Amino acid sequence: MKISVKEVEYAAQLAKLSLTEEEKRKYAEQLDKILGYMEQLDRADVSGVRPLSHAADLKNVFREDVSMPSESADEIIKNAPDKEGRFFKVKKVIE
Repeated sequence: MKISVKEVEYAAQLAKLSLTEEEKRKYAEQLDKILGYMEQLDRADVSGVRPLSHAADLKNVFREDVSMPSESADEIIKNAPDKEGRFFKVKKVIE
């Protein structure tokens, strides 16, 4: 597939890019090489290759969701460097 300068101009217009004539020719040549490589990949025989989404055979491992006791809010807040009532007090980060 041959990419024309006109097609590069159209893509540049859609992306709101202003290109010089030299850049248009350069990008047309580069895109043509990329598409040529893609055509080469299309010709590869992959009939015996199993489709996959990861290179490694991954499986999710989930632990059992078990309710466990935790500290009370009062126990946790007593370790806070600065507090206001039952809440942690932190520096303002957004104006």
